[in-house]
Amino acid sequence: MDTTPSTAIPRVLSIAGTDPTGGAGHAADLKSIAALGGYGLSVITAVVAQNTRGVVSVHTPPVQVLRDQLDAVAGDVTLDAIKVGMLGSVEVIDTVRDWLMVGRAPVVVIDPVMVATAGGRLLRPDAERALRELLPHANLITPNLPELAVLAERPVAATWDEALEQGRAVAAAFHTRVLVKGGHLAGDTTPDALLLPGQDEPAALFEGRRVHTRNTHGTGCSLSSAVATVVARTGDWPEAIRTARTWLRGALRGADELHVGHGNGPVHHMHHVQHLVTDPAFVMTAAAESEGPRFTDELWEESAPVRERIAALAFIRGLGDGTLDPGEFELYLDQDMQYLQYYSRALALLAASAPDERSREHFAAASASVVSFESALHRARLGDREPMPPSDVTSSYADFLLARTGQDGFAVGSAAILPCYWLYAHVGAELTRRARVAGPQHPFADWLSTYDDPDFQTATESVREIVDREAAHADPATREHMRRAFHRACALELAFFAQTTPATSPEGERRAAAQLA
Repeated sequence: MDTTPSTAIPRVLSIAGTDPTGGAGHAADLKSIAALGGYGLSVITAVVAQNTRGVVSVHTPPVQVLRDQLDAVAGDVTLDAIKVGMLGSVEVIDTVRDWLMVGRAPVVVIDPVMVATAGGRLLRPDAERALRELLPHANLITPNLPELAVLAERPVAATWDEALEQGRAVAAAFHTRVLVKGGHLAGDTTPDALLLPGQDEPAALFEGRRVHTRNTHGTGCSLSSAVATVVARTGDWPEAIRTARTWLRGALRGADELHVGHGNGPVHHMHHVQHLVTDPAFVMTAAAESEGPRFTDELWEESAPVRERIAALAFIRGLGDGTLDPGEFELYLDQDMQYLQYYSRALALLAASAPDERSREHFAAASASVVSFESALHRARLGDREPMPPSDVTSSYADFLLARTGQDGFAVGSAAILPCYWLYAHVGAELTRRARVAGPQHPFADWLSTYDDPDFQTATESVREIVDREAAHADPATREHMRRAFHRACALELAFFAQTTPATSPEGERRAAAQLA
């Protein structure tokens, strides 16, 4: 973490041109900033007549109007980040550079708009020279491969190694971070890399399978403004890029749903909240929440004594500060790996009984991911050793989940499964904060990052919404059954952690039995 984080809702200024169809420029920036939790402001550098098929014309207002816009914003708003996009001329570039030199924001991300998608140069040679003088004022630049080649003064990279080499040269030349983006390369994957000046190895590498869609208009604008927003809030450049990439890949997957224009359409910036207005079940949940407290908030408040007992366990304290005996941790993983087999089956049972497509997709995907992702952590730690027999606590918890999800209906089953998400997300977040204090070489960092991961936190919130929705139209008897299932699962989670102190000793067995009582 090498940038001081600002506020929970960072104020992010977009300096860019317009796009009447909303897919690129300041329109894409503002959508991206909002989607990643920031408040967007904008200063217009050029009025661009364009659509999904291409640019028709460009009007550049007088630079005094540009300077007046910049001063008006800075004179009233404390900025946490700035994203710079299309500039266009020497006068515009110099105006923005002079304004930035005063130190207008702690985070500056520049997307150097220099080369059109079709390959034509967008800047005259004198403007390219002016842009080169601006780039050292950025904390990060995000060129596509043709723009990277221009900055490196080399042919466009045909391989990932060539792209990395050009990125290293550009980082050194302009003394700033460079995000090398491999989306223009051929292949089934789209690698990205964060490069720092003076370092041969990337500070971070990112990979993912290519999302096949022709609707990619504005991806460069969107990614750069998303990164600026997240890093202003967290101060962590690699994680900000990782978060922004994850969001953008979802926006690409949802792009074909938009049907905007007849050319290369925009990405779906708000894909992650679309269900709030299209799924009647979630609308029902929102309506129920507006009439009073959430059912899950009541459950969480009622579970406070159990959560306090979990936090006080020697196992949890040692896991957080890194002093837990590795052998004890492996005993816990041994039991947890066995538990996950039953947990995956319980999730599959919920998917089969789900009353709507979104819930069905969520639990089906979760059932598969337990095997492929969470279990991988256990296998990496335990290797090929033979598992111990399941303890009484592990067996009790497995039997409970399978009974509730398989016999008691979707509402009760979802309430029973919620602590498996929520308590782990809570413990993961709390312990990660302690781990940061303990230092970067935390011995259990892989476990902590799994459950403090933003995707896991988002999945937890999704299950909360499902439980709230079910409770909103359940009869009193079913709601009470849901409540009992939730609290029983919380008690079993406490017992599961308690049995590992140590799991095989009479003391550990007695302690676990006491938690179950």
